[in-house]
Parts: sequence; structure tokens; C-alpha cells
Amino acid sequence: MRSGAIFDVAERRATIEELNQERMDPSFWDDPEHAKEVEQQIASEKEWVEAYEDLRERAENIETLQLLADEEGEDLEDEIFAEAEELEKRLERVELKSLLDDEDDHRNAIVTINPGAGGTESQDWADMLLRMYMRWAEEQGFDVEMLGHQPGEAAGIKSASINVTGEYAYGYLKGESGVHRLVRISPYDSDSRRHTSFASVFVYPEVDDSIEVDLSQGETDFQTFRSGGKGGQNVNKVATGVRLVWDGVLSNGEEVTVTAECTEERSQLQNRRRAQTMLKSRIYQRERQIKERKKEKREAQKKSIEWGSQIRSYVLHPYTMVNDHRTETKISNAEDVLDGNLEPFIQAYLTHGKKDVEAAPSP
Repeated sequence: MRSGAIFDVAERRATIEELNQERMDPSFWDDPEHAKEVEQQIASEKEWVEAYEDLRERAENIETLQLLADEEGEDLEDEIFAEAEELEKRLERVELKSLLDDEDDHRNAIVTINPGAGGTESQDWADMLLRMYMRWAEEQGFDVEMLGHQPGEAAGIKSASINVTGEYAYGYLKGESGVHRLVRISPYDSDSRRHTSFASVFVYPEVDDSIEVDLSQGETDFQTFRSGGKGGQNVNKVATGVRLVWDGVLSNGEEVTVTAECTEERSQLQNRRRAQTMLKSRIYQRERQIKERKKEKREAQKKSIEWGSQIRSYVLHPYTMVNDHRTETKISNAEDVLDGNLEPFIQAYLTHGKKDVEAAPSP
């Protein structure tokens, strides 16, 4: 089975044994932070071993079914096909996960969507993207929480931010950052003309207590406003919405303004806490980009929402096609993609990035 090279089961089992020995030390919990890291590493290694055992068991089941069919003449073609199809799906999922080896890939993701110029048309397109990502996340078993949502005047959204919670959420979604272009016959055009719309997507890892983000290199302005979130009537009567604006200096000397807001919690305190996490996550992502640019691993993700800067095009007229311009992955079933089937693009992006790293000359 080709998954053997991915798992390196013998080494993983040796690592688990070594870490379990460390846990036996009476002073193990004297350093809670280190102990937590060890526990997380053990859990991660066990997941890989269990996944390998699951795949091996399924492969053995297929072999058994094939033997029964050959020796006893039973018609087991449907069962064999179903088992083989499920094995292939699980193997592809594991192979994709094996590409997520960057330091922040395992983290939760915060996804922010903003429409480009174009009024209602672009705002509707941004809302379509929001639905696409929420459906994808739910299909993958991730938890999705709305952090901020500003509806458009006629339709769509002016902006939205969601928190996608689950193992490797950021790793899977990081390649979605950029400008997304839609071509379709506008439902808002009485003459049924074809329109092109743009929206930007920014994905960044959610920071936790293990990441230090220094806000002292700038000033943070705390603002409140009336919210229109899901918290009931109270959010419309009092200023529960929170906006944090940080004016500061990044590690490369660049002066920036970073904004984060949360409107969806019931109280101002809850919104402030979530906005603080979002703010730190955005600053952390800026610092990540500085390091990435220095290493020439990838381009900066901040681009103008205009022609020529899009990472992916979604064409609904005069034909249907979704084309990722970075990997040239093309899917003709555009509706399926907009319903959340992003796996071909995620896999192509991660594989493409891995090839780039492997092909890059040594420094």
C-alpha cells in the first residue's frame, strides 16, 4: 500500500513509546505548558497510526472479498467496488493531510470576505463565497462560527468573518486567500447582461496562548457600535459591537493599520475578547508574510481587488468552469464547487506548493 511512506508507522510508534516514558516521570506536570505539548504530540502520532491501521484493515477486507469471489464464485463485485472506492477516498484524505506540515497548519482558521467594487453584484458574490466556505467546512466536520456580518443594502454582504474550528482548518484553507472572480448573467440586471464581479478572501491562523503577539509596538483604539448580530433585541439597543484598530510597526519597520471587529456575541465583553483574538491573528499573519517573503516561498497575499490579480475564476456564462490560475486546476461543474466541493483545488494547491519547495535550490 502506497501509504507506508506517508505514515512511517514504526517511527511513530517509537515516538509514542518515548513520549509515554516521559509522561511516567513524577515531575512531568511541573511544567504544564511542556506537558500539554507532549500530550498533543502523543494524540497526533496516535491519529496517524490509527489511520494507517484503518486503511490496512480495509485493504485486507478487499483482499478477503476477492478471495471469496474467486474461490466460491460469489458475485461480490458491488461490495468490492464500494470498499475500494471508500479506501481510495480515505487514502487521498490522508495523503492530503500529510502535506500540512507548516508550523501553523494545525490551527483553526479565521476567514474574512470582502466584496470588490460593483455594489449589489459584488456584494452578492461575496455572500456566495461565504456560503461556499461554510458548506465546505460543515462537510468536513469543522465547526463554523460567525464573527462579523454586515449585510448589503439590497442583497449580499458588505463583509463577513467566520471562525472555522477543527484540526488543520488553517492548513486546508490557507490557499484560499486572494481575489476570486465571478462571470455570470446578473440577476440584478433587467437587461440580463453579463457581469464580472470580484471579492477578496483573507485566511489567517487563529492565535492561541502558545503564540505571543506584541501589541506594544503600536496603539490600539477601542470602538463600540450598535450590532445587528444574532444576540437578540439587546444587540440593537446597546453598543455591543466592538471594533479594534491597531496602528503600529511590524518587524520589518512597516507602519500599518490593522482592524478587527466582532458583532455576533451577545455582550460587549464577549465581542471584545473575540475581536482581540482576531486582531492578534491578523497581525501574526502579517508577520508570517514578512518571513515568507524573505524566504521567497510565496507572494504576499494582499492584492488589489481588480482585473489580473485573481487567484480563481468562476464562470457561469456562457459556459460553466472554475479555474484556479495558480495550479490550472479546472472543474466544469461550477455549481458543485459553489456548493462547497473545494477538495480538488485544495489538493492541487498543497501539492503544487510542496513541489515548489522540493524543486527550490538550497540556500
